Amino acid sequence: MERVIASLPVVTGPQWAGVNYFCTTRAGGVGVAPHDSLNLGRRAGDNPDTVAENRRRVRAAVPAEPLWLRQVHGSEVVDADAMDAASEPAAGESTTGAPAQDEPAVDASVTTQPGRVLAIMVADCLPVVITDSKGLVLGAAHAGWRGLSGGVLENTLAAMRAKAPQAEGWRAWVGPGIGPQHFEVGQDVLDAFTADDPATARYFTPRPGLSGKWLADLAGLADFRLRRAGVQEVALSGLCTVSASDRFFSYRRDGETGRMALLAWLDPV
Repeated sequence: MERVIASLPVVTGPQWAGVNYFCTTRAGGVGVAPHDSLNLGRRAGDNPDTVAENRRRVRAAVPAEPLWLRQVHGSEVVDADAMDAASEPAAGESTTGAPAQDEPAVDASVTTQPGRVLAIMVADCLPVVITDSKGLVLGAAHAGWRGLSGGVLENTLAAMRAKAPQAEGWRAWVGPGIGPQHFEVGQDVLDAFTADDPATARYFTPRPGLSGKWLADLAGLADFRLRRAGVQEVALSGLCTVSASDRFFSYRRDGETGRMALLAWLDPV
C-alpha cells in the first residue's frame, strides 16, 4: 500500500489498532546518485550532512526521535524503553538521531511505550514489524538471511512476550526486500535454514546450470518462521527492492547505494 506522509512517499501494510508503521522509499530526500535521494544510512558512503537532512525529514513524520540501530546482521534485541538514545533532543539541537557511538549494535528493538519510535534500515534485507491484537507491545527487526536463520524474529517475539505477558493475537508485516527471482545464494544459506527445519527447503529453488546455487524466498522464510513462533497473522508486502530501481535502494543490485527505513510506534497517549 502506497501513501504519502509528511511529503514522503512510503509503503505500509494492514491498519492495526493502536499501531503506526511505514517503510520509506528512495524518494523525497536531498541526496545525489548513487544515494538519491532519501538515504538514511550513516554508513552507506553518503555525505553526513545529506543524511542528517534526510533524517530530519523523517523525524518530521513521526512523533519522537527514532531509535536508530547499528545493525550487524545478528539476532540480538534491545529494549528501546531502556535506552536514552531515543529521547527528544534539547531545544536547538539537530534532530538527526542518536550519535553513531550510541546506536545499539543489534538488529531489533521492542517497546511498550506509546510514542516510542523504532527504526530499522534496509536495502534488500527485510524490515519486519510485529505487534499484538490490542497494540500493547511493538517490535521491529532487520531480517537478512543471517539474522533470520539466527533467530532474530523469534528473539524479538520472545522479548515482546516478556515485556507484555498479557499480549495475544500476534500479527506481523514483512516489508520490501529482495525478491525470490533475484536472491541467489550458496549451499551455506540453504544449510543454515534446513539444519534448523528441513521443511524450509521448499523456499529454495535450484539455479539451472549452476551447481550449488539456489534462488531463495527470503520473505517466505520470514513468514514460515514467524508462524512457527506463534504469529497468527503475517502480511507480506510482495515488493522487491531489486526489481523496482525507481522506488527502492538495493545493495545487491547497485553495490554503493542508500538505505530505506522502517519506522514504527504505538499511538501516543
